[in-house]
Amino acid sequence: MAKNETRRRSIADAGLAVLAREGSRGLTHRAVDDAAGVPTGTTSNYFRSREALIAGLVERIGERLGPTPEDLARLAAAEPGPALFADYIRDIVRRLLSDRDVTIALFELRLESSRRPEVGAVLGAWQRSGLDADVDFNERAGLPGGRREIALFHYAIDGLLLDRLTTPIDPETSTDTVIDDLVAGLLGAG
Repeated sequence: MAKNETRRRSIADAGLAVLAREGSRGLTHRAVDDAAGVPTGTTSNYFRSREALIAGLVERIGERLGPTPEDLARLAAAEPGPALFADYIRDIVRRLLSDRDVTIALFELRLESSRRPEVGAVLGAWQRSGLDADVDFNERAGLPGGRREIALFHYAIDGLLLDRLTTPIDPETSTDTVIDDLVAGLLGAG
């Protein structure tokens, strides 16, 4: 019997909420059933194992945090250069900060991947494909910087997000100002 994709996404969303609230130790099929408000055993019908559940959560993170076609078209139509690159980074940070639970769940999975190689394998493949997509967009849009610079921005964005989602080091400085300074520093644009 075909599974209901809307219900599968709803269950994955509940799993992300559990992961953000309880951490990886609290992520169980039963906890996801409870959070989704579905009968016990429903989550395991959609995600048979913990590994399948984690893979489903990583997939759902990509769906929820990915850029819209409109976002990509708007960015692709703009004048290439450091200002566009800053807008691209700003868009990534906006999406990550606007879906706080999903971003926290992503950080939880990253921490879990340091203890569980199977989580690292799933998450690492997803992260590498995201980096490849960012590099591809960067090249197609004629933006400055290559794979190394994109990776450096990922490192910087992770630190910025951790700061903004927890206790900020410098809450008075706007996130946009930080992004502008990162672009200027890493691309030598100002």
